Amino acid sequence: MSRRKFTKEFKLTAVHRLQSGQSVAEVARALEVHPSDLHRWRGELDEHGERAFRGVGQKRAEESRLAELERKVGRQAMEIDFLRRALQHVEEARRLRALSGGALCTSRSRKK
Repeated sequence: MSRRKFTKEFKLTAVHRLQSGQSVAEVARALEVHPSDLHRWRGELDEHGERAFRGVGQKRAEESRLAELERKVGRQAMEIDFLRRALQHVEEARRLRALSGGALCTSRSRKK
């Protein structure tokens, strides 16, 4: 079951009804919303004024961007781990060759 979405105008109307003296219970029953929603909306309006209730679209865009950046950080962390392990293997191979007296150069780097 999906959550109900309320417009900015609906929330403003609900808060204005509270400010006009109606009780939270009365407004909640009349608008068929939970009283805690009314308390939250009143707090948002008090805190943010005109910028309150920006809408669902803006929040989703921010959440989408955040999720995209988190995925990017995760991929980069995996790449760093892979490269770190690859470097360890190369260094171990060089140490083994040095201990066994093998040449430290590769076939491409040898002087002709």
